Amino acid sequence: MTLDTARIVLGGSAVDLLEFSDSMERITEHLEAPDIPPLAVTSINLDHVHHFGAGADWSGTLDDDVPAPEAGHSQLTWLNLIDGAPLAAQAGRITGRAWPRLAGSDLIGPILALCESRGTRIGFLGGTADTHDRLLAELAARYPALCVAGLWAPARDELNDSVRSEAIAREIRDADTELLIVGLGKPRQELWIAEHGLATGSRVLLAFGAVVDFLAGRVTRAPHWISAHGLEWAWRLALEPRRLCTRYLVQGPPAYLAVRRRESIAAPWTPSPAVIGVHPHDGATENRFVGFADPDEHADVAVVVVADSTVSVLPLLEELRAECQDLRLRCIVTGGDPGRTSRPELLLQRDVILVPTERNRGHAASINAARAHIGRADAVLVLDGTGEVERGALRTMVDRMNRAGAGAVVPRLLTGDGATRRHLPKEPTVSRALLGATVEKDDSGSGGRFSSVYTDAESYEHAHQVRWGFDTGLLVRRDVDDLVGDRDERFTAAQESDYFRRVRETGAPIWYEPAARIRSEASPGVRPPALAALLAANQVRFTRRYRSFGYALAFQAALAVTAARHWTDPAQRTIVRTLLTGSAWRTAPAAPPKPVAVTTTEPGPWGRSATPAGTIIIPAHNERATIGRTLALIAPMAALNQAEIIVVCNGCSDSTASVARRFPGVAVYDIETASKTAALNVGDAAAHAWPRLYLDADVAIEPTTVRAIFDSLGTGRILAARPEYTYDTTGASALVKSYYRARRRIPTNRDAVWGAGAYALNASGHGRFDRFPDVTADDSYVDSLFRSDEKVVVPTGSPVRVFTPRTVASLVAVLARQYRGVSELGTESTTAGSIRSLVASVRGPASAADVVCYGLLTVLGRLRAHRVVSRGRAGWERDLSSRALPPDLAA
Repeated sequence: MTLDTARIVLGGSAVDLLEFSDSMERITEHLEAPDIPPLAVTSINLDHVHHFGAGADWSGTLDDDVPAPEAGHSQLTWLNLIDGAPLAAQAGRITGRAWPRLAGSDLIGPILALCESRGTRIGFLGGTADTHDRLLAELAARYPALCVAGLWAPARDELNDSVRSEAIAREIRDADTELLIVGLGKPRQELWIAEHGLATGSRVLLAFGAVVDFLAGRVTRAPHWISAHGLEWAWRLALEPRRLCTRYLVQGPPAYLAVRRRESIAAPWTPSPAVIGVHPHDGATENRFVGFADPDEHADVAVVVVADSTVSVLPLLEELRAECQDLRLRCIVTGGDPGRTSRPELLLQRDVILVPTERNRGHAASINAARAHIGRADAVLVLDGTGEVERGALRTMVDRMNRAGAGAVVPRLLTGDGATRRHLPKEPTVSRALLGATVEKDDSGSGGRFSSVYTDAESYEHAHQVRWGFDTGLLVRRDVDDLVGDRDERFTAAQESDYFRRVRETGAPIWYEPAARIRSEASPGVRPPALAALLAANQVRFTRRYRSFGYALAFQAALAVTAARHWTDPAQRTIVRTLLTGSAWRTAPAAPPKPVAVTTTEPGPWGRSATPAGTIIIPAHNERATIGRTLALIAPMAALNQAEIIVVCNGCSDSTASVARRFPGVAVYDIETASKTAALNVGDAAAHAWPRLYLDADVAIEPTTVRAIFDSLGTGRILAARPEYTYDTTGASALVKSYYRARRRIPTNRDAVWGAGAYALNASGHGRFDRFPDVTADDSYVDSLFRSDEKVVVPTGSPVRVFTPRTVASLVAVLARQYRGVSELGTESTTAGSIRSLVASVRGPASAADVVCYGLLTVLGRLRAHRVVSRGRAGWERDLSSRALPPDLAA
């Protein structure tokens, strides 16, 4: 083996096989070469295997690349030296040769001598102020020329505070420390180096545990003959039994067995070569996206917001919009009729997909319903509607996923006052069930070592692989989400255990990223008895699924015994009765519904309706570019049964139908004939409700406008209606804008049914004709059937947007089609009267120029219509120039 390739894996921990001279050479190389990454040196012993080996809490943490823009390097280089007789023996069995133990206590003397000879500035992190005083005295006596840059003795709470740790790292950098000896104990010293080592500016960092105590003379090293026989652990245990008993007698034996296995770790999971697209943080990306992705667009992350009907999700949506500066997001709001969450405000969020679910079906069912609307996305993020996303959290999670090849990423969850929640669970076991806290209070961490969640501060301050987490803020790669599939809805509460277990079974690692911070409403300290029983039942259900029947039975009994110890608590009595009534746990009571603070009653304009107020029929021919924009506004009405929406794709050769089908509640029909009137007739045949709004696929209309139109046709002699409209000339040429400025001033256009791309009829109005005839101008045909007192233009605060042609050529083509349609109907042309009205409205040179432009383009349109008809090539002149989305809707 060469120096660069002599690396094996023992117990899941990588070990570099080096001689003493090789290790000193490597350390010297990094001290003398500032153009290579800094070197972090750690000792690999059974304690290290316990913390960082296969399946350990910190597995994979030291293999992760650590960004370091300040230091100019991309990562630390870890040198993992054998420190422990069992590892040295196993390395010899595997390689067929003996390898020396290179403990930190053996290396520190030569390293200090090297630093003294070359004038290297060294620093010490760890220990106490008293120990440092003794250390300085010993160093002055043994290494008089040694240059000590500084000594730092932070308290444990300072090390667990990322802000304070960053300040300590800056102090070490400011002291120009070249070699830093970190003696914080495992795993804290390695974790601190992995997170803050690069910020110290040190060329070499030594994670050497008790070396500071050895150098200061506070701890006596074992005699050589004891170390030579691999019994140094017994010596140290005898000196410090209280501190080291758990390490050597409880944690040591499983680590030893892990090291003795030749195949000590499973094959690593290989992530998909595709990564989530991100955009650099610079001024060019500011406000890159101002809204969420449309259903037919690609998104970096599809965000599923599980809404609570008692709380508005609008603040969360605004926070997610800010995240769109970094990522392309698609937003899906689900859970118990999300349209009721914030009344019309949520329904009018044009770029949000609403997915209603039946009430009280549970968290898992809401997420499953939303998965059908993820569309093309690289990852899926689940959020509670009560959550608050700190700026940059999503980008940080995506960066972790890309950098670590993670299949899922869990953020740091904060309480309302900013404290870190204990939200990293442990696997349910008999010992934890018997010796830990009760089910009701378990997530508080009151169970200590046997609690079902991690309670130590290090677990929440450092990025690392985890086995479990909460659904709130969970980011999952799309390929992993597809492999795992839907959440199990039988876990009506606390279903995360099952989902995370299935994620791990794919082989994909799950990472915790503390730099991504999301505030989420914490679970109550005291749960209602029914909910406490439900959680206990789900723990039993989970254990029965993944453990033997005997183990699951013992686990169930342990839960019952723990709850029985607190018999005076009503919740614990409910748990005992649930667990001991045989099959009763299978049908444990559902969680009590939260009180609904609603000030309006149903059916109402923004709640779920018993019957739809009317039907919207949309004919669509190759409208892939616009149908998503149109449906994004009104599809919530279908999802909430406020309106029946029917899209009839006629002669489409693109993906119009597939885009339309992504909107819940929208009925989509596909016919081969490319005919608008044929599509209208199909829509009529499929429709059930009156009135009916016939809407062009490229017209944007608000739900409030739809309701106003339906209401106008409910009573009285009004048989036909259309909304007010405005011409959207965004991106149009100057001549096109001039034409439409003039057209707005024509009085006769203001009262006609045609022109808006949307008109509505009630049943009596539709009775004027049987079927739509095969004509080009269906709106003009309908307009001709009614007297002026039978039709109305409905005033609304939100007129529909008619997207005009952008080019003169497209406008002339549309005018030709309109004039040909009027000619087919045999109605009298109003062009001359329109121009006379325009001339009378001239008030200056600008308005006069608009009239001239209107007249010229009108003539060109008529000439083209005549030429098309005379040549027998009549068809449907189509405006493609306006099919591109305007900026405010495309974002």
